[in-house]
Amino acid sequence: MSDQNTPGRARPEAIKAVPVRHPGRWLAIAVLAVLTAMFVHMLVTNDQFRWSFIFSSYEPGKRGVMFTEPVLEGLRGTILLTITSMLIGVVLGVVIAIMRLSDNPILSWVAWLYTWFFRAVPRLVLAILFGNLNILWDRIGFGLPFDQQIGKLFGIDDLNAQFYSVKASDLLAGFVAGMLALGLSEAAYMAEIVRAGIQSIDPGQSEAAVALGLSRGQVLRRVVLPQAMRVIVPPTGNEVIAMVKDTSLVAFVPVTYELFFQLNAIKARTFVVLPVLVAAVIWYLIICSVLMVAQFFVERHFSKGYGAAGKARQKLQGIAAEQGGVAPYPGPTSGPGGAGL
Repeated sequence: MSDQNTPGRARPEAIKAVPVRHPGRWLAIAVLAVLTAMFVHMLVTNDQFRWSFIFSSYEPGKRGVMFTEPVLEGLRGTILLTITSMLIGVVLGVVIAIMRLSDNPILSWVAWLYTWFFRAVPRLVLAILFGNLNILWDRIGFGLPFDQQIGKLFGIDDLNAQFYSVKASDLLAGFVAGMLALGLSEAAYMAEIVRAGIQSIDPGQSEAAVALGLSRGQVLRRVVLPQAMRVIVPPTGNEVIAMVKDTSLVAFVPVTYELFFQLNAIKARTFVVLPVLVAAVIWYLIICSVLMVAQFFVERHFSKGYGAAGKARQKLQGIAAEQGGVAPYPGPTSGPGGAGL
């Protein structure tokens, strides 16, 4: 049979696609819209919020309670306390994580005991405890330990072998006590975060670096930690945000140089409760929102070469290499962490 006698196949009809309907979504949107409208209506119409007291009419000079000098001073104290506590936590946490991963059983057990204690005790209890540690000593000095006892052995009653000393009530009180309580507690959590980041790296990376002649310190600093930052950064950002909120706990030390303490003082002086608490909520929302935006960009920086975008760049580089061209984007060169040796 010739092709001319073969009847042509009928062209299939176009598929009439019917969009999938999602009535549940529209119902959820309607419920959320109603709840949002009710919440906004409450904020606008309820006089108990006293927005003018918060933003404009607390002081005669048209300044609200949020912008008074004591509150702004407390805001600066909160930011400073967050920075110093996180510095202590990050630096000490890296050291404890390395100790925990050490082959030396003594170092490993000491690191485990540290993380066990500071993760088990609530930060509020730690803050109050550090604020009262000055009960144990009159003065804290640096020099020969047990100098008084050693002096009595040789018949010297007033031996003083301390190079420098300070009153315990001056050192372990207020800002320093709160900073130590938060920083030492944070170090326990950061140690676990750093340990998880280090263990996420393929041991072959370290073995290859050692084979090339790098020392253990260089391997950790140049190979392991740069790759582990992808795992370490997201929970560290969450810890920074949590630290901003936990600084309110040191108001019970007490630390007067702190945002929540200053707002509590205004509440006690004016007997205005809800607007002052709303002002505290607004300040913490502002600070944490800024940190969340910063965390997003930091995470995006350390995530280069990973995920769908990273795989797409590596595929483009492979195609360009096969064609003898130049890769359009100088992405990671080798290894699961994107860092070649």
